[in-house]
Amino acid sequence: MDIQAMLRQIDRTQIWINDRHIPAPEEIRQLDAYFRVELAYTSNALERNTLTLSETKVILEDGLTVGGKPLRDSYEAVGHAKAYDFMLEAARRTPFVFSEDFIKQLHRLFYQGIEPEKAGVYRDIQVFITGTEYVPPKPEEVPALMENLAATLTERWDNLHPVRLAAFAHRKLADIHPFADGNGRTARLLMNLILVNRGYPIVSIPPVLRLEYINALRAAQREKSPSDEGFIRLIAECVIEAQRDYCRMFRIEPPK
Repeated sequence: MDIQAMLRQIDRTQIWINDRHIPAPEEIRQLDAYFRVELAYTSNALERNTLTLSETKVILEDGLTVGGKPLRDSYEAVGHAKAYDFMLEAARRTPFVFSEDFIKQLHRLFYQGIEPEKAGVYRDIQVFITGTEYVPPKPEEVPALMENLAATLTERWDNLHPVRLAAFAHRKLADIHPFADGNGRTARLLMNLILVNRGYPIVSIPPVLRLEYINALRAAQREKSPSDEGFIRLIAECVIEAQRDYCRMFRIEPPK
């Protein structure tokens, strides 16, 4: 199935879901809590955080640390949950306007428990990404690139399919790599901001797809014949899976 066909399927399925179930306020609250844990676990696990889903739940819901695990892993879980809450509140705001400050705040909330002096602050050093020949921009180029990214997202808001826009926002933030660390998690939160704002479910990239996820990003960043089609396809597949999960949770018969 080509990407356009996948996007049509996603839109038909979302209409099907919306016609059959409008979640009550309490259901929305429970869904938010469910994905608060789920997204913290999957997004952190993609970055080699060692916490399991159950351990993430204990930290976020019971406020307990996990014996034998690095303290940083707990800070990452708590920070991600704070950034997730901020993202959801912003996603449900109408109208939403992109800005550099919003992206900085996402990172600040996630990273403030790890290295407060670097939280929400653009990097002032050159960074390198292991396992790839791609070299992110020079630090002095970052502010202008981020300003341009915010402007481009605003410009394309009504002109690009939300799934394509979400994938684009994620990939461009990963390309710029504006922060010393935490770029991937900030990018995935930004991606979900767009999807939730446009009426789609929260989307996780499961750790089992880590290799496919990295390879798709690398294909978009390679110097010769770069292509983001594989990355867009992967994000679309994750949206489809999220819709299936929503149907399962609310016992909605999925469309044929």
